[in-house]
Formats: sequence, structure tokens, C-alpha cells
Amino acid sequence: MTNASEPGHGDSPAAWTAVAVMLLGFAVGTVALFLEFTYPMELTWLIWVGAGLVVLGLILGFVLARLGYGVKGPKYAPKSHS
Repeated sequence: MTNASEPGHGDSPAAWTAVAVMLLGFAVGTVALFLEFTYPMELTWLIWVGAGLVVLGLILGFVLARLGYGVKGPKYAPKSHS
């Protein structure tokens, strides 16, 4: 069993936002790649949009952590787990 007050596990708004945006980017890129190989379409631009979303997620996570929404930030209040 883990201690809920132990910092450093990424359970913060910054981490959740970063991971959600990056997952969306991977999903968009995966669907675009599947469609490009399955049907004769030119969807390379959509694959790059997915890659851009992954980079955006990384940047958002870093910026939100610097703004105080990270695990040790002043705007983050950990919730107790029951």
C-alpha cells in the first residue's frame, strides 16, 4: 500500500493534462496511420497533427507544473484516498 501524501507520483493536474493530451495525440496518429495504410488516402498531415499533440502535451505538463499545478506546486492540494 502506498502513502497518498508521498509526492512524486504524478498525481497532479499538470500530469493528468499532459498525459490526456499525449494520449489523444497517439490516438489521432494511430488512426491516421491505420487509415493511410488501409485506404488510398493521403493522411500524412494528420499523423503530424498527432505528433504535434504529443509535443503539446509535454509542453503543457511542463508549463502547468511551473505555474504551480504540479505535485509540489502551491496550487495543488492532494486529495486523501480512503
